[in-house]
Amino acid sequence: MEKSGLRIDVLGTSLSIAADEDPDYLERLLNRYRMVIENTKNSTGLQDPLQVAILTGFLLCDEIEKIKRQDAQEGREAEQLTLDMIARIDELIPDQ
Repeated sequence: MEKSGLRIDVLGTSLSIAADEDPDYLERLLNRYRMVIENTKNSTGLQDPLQVAILTGFLLCDEIEKIKRQDAQEGREAEQLTLDMIARIDELIPDQ
């Protein structure tokens, strides 16, 4: 896949990146990041760009961990349901 370029302008800093991702996907990520930055600024009152960037990164990591934890819990629940169904099927099928 051809690398896509993206210009990132946030918190008074600009940089360009190249990534092996769809340009629309990169734009959605950037828009999401900008939204989280604004939420961080609004909820904390912080204005220092470095502090806002650090706290925003921390909050995004927290969000990822919570999603992972939820996915793991759902996986355990699905596994238990599957084992329960197998046990019920075993009960219904007579031994040969």
